[in-house]
Amino acid sequence: MFTAPDVPGENRFGVIPHFRDQPVFAEQETRFRGEAVAAVVGEAEAVADLELGLFPVRWSELEAVLSLDEAREKGAALLHSGRDGNVLTRGLVKRGDLRRGLAESDVVVDGDFETGFVEHAYIEPEAGFARRVGDRVEVRACTQAAFMDRDAIAAILGLDNDDVRVTTTAVGGGFGSKLDLSLQPYVALAAWHLNQPVSMTYSRPESMKSTTKRHPSNIRCKIGANKDGRLTAMEFTAVFNTGAYASWGPTVADRVPVHASGPYCIPAYDARSVAVHTNNPPAGAFRGFGVPQSAIAQEALFDELAEKLGIDRLEFRIPLENGMPTGTGQVFESGVGFKKCLLALRPHWHRLCAGAVSFNENTMGTRRRGVGIAGVWYGCGNTSLPNPSTIRVGITAEGRVTLFQGATDIGQGANTVIAQICADAAGIDIALFDLIQADTHRTPDAGKTSASRHTFVSGKAAYLAGLALRREILEAVNAPEDAELTVARGRITVRHSGAVKRLVLSELPATDGLVFSGEETYDPPILPLDKSGQGAPYAQFGYGAHLVEVEVDTGIGTVRVSKVIAAHDVGRAINPTLIEGQVEGGVAQGIGMALMEEFVPGVTENLHDYLIPTFGDVPNVETIIIEEADPHGPFGAKGLGEHVMVPTAPAILNAIYHATGARIRQIPATPDRVLRAIRAARAF
Repeated sequence: MFTAPDVPGENRFGVIPHFRDQPVFAEQETRFRGEAVAAVVGEAEAVADLELGLFPVRWSELEAVLSLDEAREKGAALLHSGRDGNVLTRGLVKRGDLRRGLAESDVVVDGDFETGFVEHAYIEPEAGFARRVGDRVEVRACTQAAFMDRDAIAAILGLDNDDVRVTTTAVGGGFGSKLDLSLQPYVALAAWHLNQPVSMTYSRPESMKSTTKRHPSNIRCKIGANKDGRLTAMEFTAVFNTGAYASWGPTVADRVPVHASGPYCIPAYDARSVAVHTNNPPAGAFRGFGVPQSAIAQEALFDELAEKLGIDRLEFRIPLENGMPTGTGQVFESGVGFKKCLLALRPHWHRLCAGAVSFNENTMGTRRRGVGIAGVWYGCGNTSLPNPSTIRVGITAEGRVTLFQGATDIGQGANTVIAQICADAAGIDIALFDLIQADTHRTPDAGKTSASRHTFVSGKAAYLAGLALRREILEAVNAPEDAELTVARGRITVRHSGAVKRLVLSELPATDGLVFSGEETYDPPILPLDKSGQGAPYAQFGYGAHLVEVEVDTGIGTVRVSKVIAAHDVGRAINPTLIEGQVEGGVAQGIGMALMEEFVPGVTENLHDYLIPTFGDVPNVETIIIEEADPHGPFGAKGLGEHVMVPTAPAILNAIYHATGARIRQIPATPDRVLRAIRAARAF
């Protein structure tokens, strides 16, 4: 058995160095249900027979701080010293004169919104193994961040980074939670001390009670507009429940104020966020980093403004176009494709709205149909922070192309897309490519799999590496850039203007098994945010809009999503099939967030009591691909992974209102909440 005194290095970890606060093993005090106090290691049969009720630990229950209100009360117990008021961190973006903007608005709407914990519910629970090889430890695990894991494990074991090797498995889903450490410290620690291979797999309840969740939020928002529908001012405040430890709470607090306006131009803008500790599971990264929560408030109030002004809801959504400033004062001269997304949905919007009117007029009983729309923009990469990826590619003496690709594929298709980009840049058939996946001893650091960054950032690094490889080959035969390359049977043939030159690869010197190679790093150009949140936090945004049709049974409060049409500006569609898969998956998660998913610690720690959408809950999804090339992306491509979830839930809530006249301010919109809202709307 191992406990805190057995940790040779630091008994703590965290994804952001300045906020590293979570112990490997709790000492004296545990801060949430599911926190580790010890690791028992043994043969599988012996461990399975353990009677954990007899485990030698004594508990003295302390009063828990579970809600945001409790955590912020004067005199509330502090979870961490130095974090007054249980506040982890704050975020701010401020531009223009808010008070004047609201005062001069013809119409102002406001509202309070509440969201809860959401479980990632990936198909593969946490699993991995470790072994000691001399003075080095090797860990193989399902992770979204091999190099971050390596550095954290090294600190925990008191080793140099080079003495820890982390390789990734084919990860069965992550959605953000596998950016944090889970079992990695325990298998590494046990293997290090025992000098034997050690494996571990979380049961589903273990996974659900101990890993990170989506941040619950309390949001207050006020938006003003002129009578012609032009947005004038927006005030936004979000309080996030970041749980017992920091995890990705600072990232959520920074990202949300940037995004809370949505893809719209608002001259006077004041958006603030605060992350607050409670005795709940740590809230961490989850597809969208808080933006799905903020979009629910912003898009609902846009519908209210449109209704009060008598303007069609789609036409009201005045888009951010090229040359217009964002809330941070950033101006994009090209690559803003949001308006094209709305225009692509316009004919479907009118058709579905007319169909809903006809259905409601001609249907007896309690079923009502409604149509909703919502927009999204999402910054690709870290917020105002360095965000580099490095990719290496080379040709062996046998004529195979080895791609050293450290960008972990968690099901989103990074292995496919990055290889496609590199092959096209090099001008070499992708069928010749062999992939080396994330391995801290073999692949360069391509950064973590998060923030919708790999197609853009790692893809751009792969593009540059492919060009570098091509350039090295062409220089060897003194051929120009536009020459044609063919690699076959251990030879490279170069053709240009009728001239043909050949290289026999086995006759050329090789370094580390590669005859020719290219390695390049790409870090997107950004500017830090100043004290008012002004700057250039992202080099690129992706844009989209979702159109949703629902049927609501007003007698019992059930909601069925019957149609989703999603338009997304991807810059350049590297792989349209993968785009469709991302959209469909994001829509499914958005449906779950909107209608059924609500994690309650100690209650819904299994997939029987915690509901996620099934095949029967998700309709056919129609994807419309818009290509507004980005000047920085590889071949103009943009990220997409998180964008596709953001607008689904707000579009569903707007459709529920269209069907019933009931506005939902708390999600998930379970039947009891929908029914109460319908009754309240009718009473009003």
